[in-house]
Amino acid sequence: MKDFKAEIEFIYSSAIKAVNPFEAVKRSIRMKGGKLELSGGGGTAGSYDLDGFDRIFVVGAGKATAPMAEAVEDLLGERISGGCISVKYGYTGDVKQLEMIEASHPIPDENGVTAAKRILEILNGAGEKDLVISLISGGGSALLPLPPEGVSLDDKRAATDLLLKSGASIHEINTVRKHLSMVKGGNMARAAGRATVINLMMSDVVGDDMDVIASGPFVPDDTTYKSAMEVLEKYGLEGTVPPSVSDRIRSGIGGAFPENPGTGSRCFERVTNSVIASNIICLKAAASAAADLGYNALILSSMIEGDTAEAAMWHFRIAREVVLTSNPVPAPACIISGGETTVRVTGAGLGGRNMEFAMRFARHSDGETRIASCSVGTDGSDGPTDAAGAYCDGTTASRARKAGLDMNAYTAENDSYHFFEKLGDLIITGPTNTNVMDIRIMLVR
Repeated sequence: MKDFKAEIEFIYSSAIKAVNPFEAVKRSIRMKGGKLELSGGGGTAGSYDLDGFDRIFVVGAGKATAPMAEAVEDLLGERISGGCISVKYGYTGDVKQLEMIEASHPIPDENGVTAAKRILEILNGAGEKDLVISLISGGGSALLPLPPEGVSLDDKRAATDLLLKSGASIHEINTVRKHLSMVKGGNMARAAGRATVINLMMSDVVGDDMDVIASGPFVPDDTTYKSAMEVLEKYGLEGTVPPSVSDRIRSGIGGAFPENPGTGSRCFERVTNSVIASNIICLKAAASAAADLGYNALILSSMIEGDTAEAAMWHFRIAREVVLTSNPVPAPACIISGGETTVRVTGAGLGGRNMEFAMRFARHSDGETRIASCSVGTDGSDGPTDAAGAYCDGTTASRARKAGLDMNAYTAENDSYHFFEKLGDLIITGPTNTNVMDIRIMLVR
């Protein structure tokens, strides 16, 4: 099975390299004759005469934002007047002209508040003759926390933690977070006033919905306070979140606070939003790497979401179908999928959705030595751990039994990290400085 493991490592490493943020920015914007050109849809999406602007500011937040900022600095150099970015601890870069603040993810901290306030200060000071380049990537929502008056950061942290553990999707979590923030849901566009804004985004959400990426600070928000309350009610959290959170949302429903700026709002007239990298790019690179190894590669979808346990079960069924019938692709086969599943946390263990997927997959594939799999977060971080994900194959369950590990007990406790740590099958990449959701790879011989 060692060959399986080495091949899987080659495939996911190739996929992660394909969504390098520095290169993604360089593919999307370029200088041509004193003009900054934004590409999109196979052509030029916008052209900006830099001589027509008094100042250029760069702002942003996310796990991939530091290398994105490096690319912009490399391109514009001393034309940049200043700016600020918020990044996850350890996800830094060689940024020379911008203030870079490290903050906590997925649960926000005071450093994130400091970054959000600093960016708002920059945006509020920008005028009609200024250009703002925004660099947004996955994780930006937690890295830009600025709760409204009456809601403490601790209360917002508690609400976020409850949502993460409830199994709510990122779309649902961000619907709530956008209504507990002074910067999300288009409010940065509102702060920028009449400045021209180019907002470059690396997508970490299923479907690349721009209003969900980092909770859409420069994107119209057509959700409402009522939408936020419906999410809390769906997961039985309306009476569990801190009272200040539910009170804020109820007051918003009653009209005490204005809704976030939505489609048609004037603050978006000079904002151009562009998704420059996404999960499907990652999956195509994985398929190409698998083909180089002699596998028949098949991409299922870049939009897999829902319950992690169910996803693991039907992913195994597809691999088993290949073994038995050579459908939907004959062996040797590499079946690839992307997206972001959710785990309903009921235990007190340590783990994340990728390691949970691998542990569940291992239970189904017990004894099936023709199948191996992994699930990896492209950001290098699965849940609150130092692992990106985990590897499993048909020997995982038997090796666990020999080591005296009760897989059922680890599953009940959501303790996938310690399970795979004891087996030596954690995938640890360190910070990748990118983030385009997850990639799952199944090899079938």
